[in-house]
Amino acid sequence: MQLFVNDLTVMDFSYLCPERGMVGESWIVDVVLSGDLNEESMVLDFGKVKKQLKHLIDEYIDHKLLVPVEHEYSQVEHDEKSDRVKVDFIRPNNKSIHLNCPAEAYAFVYSQNVTMPSVSDYLKDVIATHLPENVAGIELNLRAEVINTPFYHYTHGLKKHDGNCQRIAHGHRSKVVVFENQHESIKWQEYWAKRWCDIYIGSNEDIVDINETVFSLLYTKAEQHHVFAYESSQGRFELAIPKSESEMIDTDTTVECLAQYMADEHKRLDSSSAFKVLAYEGVGKGAIAFA
Repeated sequence: MQLFVNDLTVMDFSYLCPERGMVGESWIVDVVLSGDLNEESMVLDFGKVKKQLKHLIDEYIDHKLLVPVEHEYSQVEHDEKSDRVKVDFIRPNNKSIHLNCPAEAYAFVYSQNVTMPSVSDYLKDVIATHLPENVAGIELNLRAEVINTPFYHYTHGLKKHDGNCQRIAHGHRSKVVVFENQHESIKWQEYWAKRWCDIYIGSNEDIVDINETVFSLLYTKAEQHHVFAYESSQGRFELAIPKSESEMIDTDTTVECLAQYMADEHKRLDSSSAFKVLAYEGVGKGAIAFA
């Protein structure tokens, strides 16, 4: 017998890619469980499936940075005493990415690249150890939202957030809808899809001197990187990322602030028009701003 649950949850995370750099992503999770019926004539209670599996996915993937451990660019150092992990992703042409964060900010995928199959295998191994004996197998279908309009991938961190959004490198795949003078504008939506393609969006108040981080001994061309650091309830987070793959703003990087930033940018570029921006944060949620 098989039990299926579609749209179990959405995983919002980022991952390291040799070509694209740091990529924000949102994947929808469908699950199929195989097994014998229990004493209640069920494979597993739907309520328990949703709660238990969503908890595991949130714990092991959601709002984390996924690192392809077996790629040649990946260098990982775990300080067991402090439970911190330093990751150096040594891409060529001065596009290396460096992080020093609490261990819980990462998920380590033992493959050459982070893909839907490699993440599915990682999750199945985790989930299998938490299932009851009557459940013999699990299938996961990871999929991206079908978006027929322009979208972008972005990564950020929210240091003031009490939960996992404080992690400095988590992200989303997000569509954007722009109205100019009450008419939807594909032109402006394409503008943001291009401008924020695989972008890290940082807050100016989180910029620090590289000497305040562990990265000071790594490389000499720090002028080509933005260096961030902040303290949050989960610990200290540090990140160095190429300026060419970043955009800086003066506010926090919540979706509310990003929507207003986008609307204000439209007004700056064309002061004669009125704009409305629907900025999504992953799947099915976001903020609306006007300018």
